[in-house]
Amino acid sequence: MRRFMIAGTGSGCGKTTVTCGILAALKSRGMNVAAFKCGPDYIDPMFHRRVIGVECHNLDSFFCDSQTIRALVNEYSADFSVIEGVMGFYDGGESSAHTVAEITETPVVMVVDCRGMSDSIGAVMSGFLGYIKPNRIAGFIFDRLPDKLRPLAEKLCDELKTEFFGYMPRNSAVFESRHLGLVTADETADIAEKLRILGDLAEKHVHIDKLLKLYGGEFDDRLEISRIAVNSPVVAVARDNAFCFLYSENIAILEKMGCKIRYFSPISDTSVPDADGFIFCGGYPELYADQLSANKSMLESVRNAVKSGIPTIAECGGFMYLHNSLTTKNGQTFQMVGVIDGNAFPTDKLQRFGYITLNSHSDSLLCPEGGTMKAHEFHYWDSTACGGDFSAIKRDGRSWECCHASDTLYAGFPHLYFPSDAKIAERFVRKCSERRKLWNG
Repeated sequence: MRRFMIAGTGSGCGKTTVTCGILAALKSRGMNVAAFKCGPDYIDPMFHRRVIGVECHNLDSFFCDSQTIRALVNEYSADFSVIEGVMGFYDGGESSAHTVAEITETPVVMVVDCRGMSDSIGAVMSGFLGYIKPNRIAGFIFDRLPDKLRPLAEKLCDELKTEFFGYMPRNSAVFESRHLGLVTADETADIAEKLRILGDLAEKHVHIDKLLKLYGGEFDDRLEISRIAVNSPVVAVARDNAFCFLYSENIAILEKMGCKIRYFSPISDTSVPDADGFIFCGGYPELYADQLSANKSMLESVRNAVKSGIPTIAECGGFMYLHNSLTTKNGQTFQMVGVIDGNAFPTDKLQRFGYITLNSHSDSLLCPEGGTMKAHEFHYWDSTACGGDFSAIKRDGRSWECCHASDTLYAGFPHLYFPSDAKIAERFVRKCSERRKLWNG
């Protein structure tokens, strides 16, 4: 399979800028392109999707074993595929970009942020080339490299016996950031123009033809997802600027199991659609709290639906939305749905950040008593009612109580990834299917 990974020396080094530029250049050439993102990131894939016009998919070696990761590559690859790394290439140990590259046998192109450096660029390159072997590093792209330093970069690649794949100069197509990463693609002003600029720069300064000669491993692994709902239950999924953290793989698995998906907007729609299940995903409800609160008919519609026992998953931002109230950074408090008896409020740092394993205290919608689910948390907001139906355990042994769970509800800060364990989705789909059967008599 023709593919490569764009990895970086650290967060903020230009991986997404370079990846989007290359994707745009490949798309302009009329190529059938696919994109992947290492790790649990929701935001970078939104930019990839805006470039190539189809969903980007996550490859996460905490959530998934090697076979599942290779199966996801097989499932969603195109004529040419680009994988964007996560954090620094080696960061994260078993869940690092380096680990994913090894699992998928994918050549790696490292991005070095050259801002404020000259000869020290060589020290960075040498360090990454030699730190762990094997590492599949095929060469380098130099971001924010002054044109006058291009000869130095080429010389360094030659001396270190690695490939010079070009560079990206400083440019005006800068993506803004906020507390959870980049401002989302749908909120980025002039996104189409910025992507066009990046594509033109990549075509001019990056050696695209060299990249097209890179090949990754080929595998026989396949995703085995069975249809379990014969009555096509409808799952309504909140999706707008407030609720945008959604894994496309989760939706794909629900569809393969027999669900029909309907999207709706808690911001602008007046009520929830007729459905047999609901998903309120993460996002930025705190940025749209005034609009969400002002939509009284939607609040009432959601409250009645959840309290009536329609199977519901609410993660992070969706969990905050189900609270009695939500307080914003400027101290204003807004009424929310009123299913969770508590207030969501801002803090000044990341709360309970990272991968966790959830241990269930009772039989509930997604998990049997004593069962486990892999999850991750990434949020600055907290709650006066985090719940206590699961214990969350980090890899370093730290633990805490979290989540509200019942026969028809999962609500909490942790995000779930269905490919990690299809039984999570199966339990949800079966409950939705039962609801539809009951509703139709």
